[in-house]
Amino acid sequence: MDANERAVGCGPMSLQSGLMVLGVDFSRDSSLGSAALTATLLAGLFVVSWVIDRVAARAFDDAEQRFNARRIVRAIAWFVAALGLIVIWQPLGGNLAPTLGLATAGLAFAMQEAVGAIAGWFNITFGSIFRVGDRIQMAGVQGDVIDISLLKTRLMEIGDDTHTTWVGGRQYTGRVVTVSNKATFTHPVYNYSSFFEYIWEEIEVAIPHHGDWRRASRVLEEEARRQAASEGAREAMEAVRRRFPVPMTEVEPRVFASADEDYMRLAVRFVVPVRSARSVKDDVTRRIHDRLAAAGVEVVATQVIQHARTDWEPVEPTMDPPGADAETRGE
Repeated sequence: MDANERAVGCGPMSLQSGLMVLGVDFSRDSSLGSAALTATLLAGLFVVSWVIDRVAARAFDDAEQRFNARRIVRAIAWFVAALGLIVIWQPLGGNLAPTLGLATAGLAFAMQEAVGAIAGWFNITFGSIFRVGDRIQMAGVQGDVIDISLLKTRLMEIGDDTHTTWVGGRQYTGRVVTVSNKATFTHPVYNYSSFFEYIWEEIEVAIPHHGDWRRASRVLEEEARRQAASEGAREAMEAVRRRFPVPMTEVEPRVFASADEDYMRLAVRFVVPVRSARSVKDDVTRRIHDRLAAAGVEVVATQVIQHARTDWEPVEPTMDPPGADAETRGE
């Protein structure tokens, strides 16, 4: 090595070792060099993520789209960071490469659930299954979606009419339930508010045959029309029909009747907003029973009839005493 090479520090050994600053080796093969590259990588990813966040904030008017864009950018940034760290620090690993390969394979096998959850996130985001704010039922849990992360979805739980929770109606229980995104592949997902934010409710009453069931039918229909959201439901249904091949559906309140040997059963069907269903049903039920009571119409709750039929047990026939047939014949 001549004097010029020693002066500029660019001889063969310097090229192999990398960058020398003030006698400190910053080559990729050194710890300091790898640390410097790591800092540069992380700083670059931070700047790029910040710029993309700003661009997404201007490109998307919808808050949900901006939220999903930020999540995708962060997920990609984490992936690039992990890949970059492996590449940067690999020369220092030397013989650790085979061990790391085996560990990666084992980790991938052990993280099948996590991989499925990530696939579920893509299914939710790009398949438009649901979004934050939707009311859904997923993996047996009903509630409002409050967060969708890469691995899991959080629901603000609501009760139901099947009494699976201590809250009987569709109102908040106070619990936040976490469900793996993988459930979108293994369970049906029911969305109450994605395209049509209304549901059909029914109120049933049973009137004895000797009662004025025709008047009761008029009362049920009048009170249902008073509270039904038929106009909004009709417009929402038209929007759904423009997007999907859904047949025309009746949204006006209607009373259906069926009869058995004891009662005339009346069921009024009407449309209400999904988030106020319980309060509307409560108001309609109270008004119906008040009006029927004022009119002197006898009402029997359908639950009472069902319980009575369930609890009813047939009486076993008794055995005739010996000689009963002979006495009947006069022998």
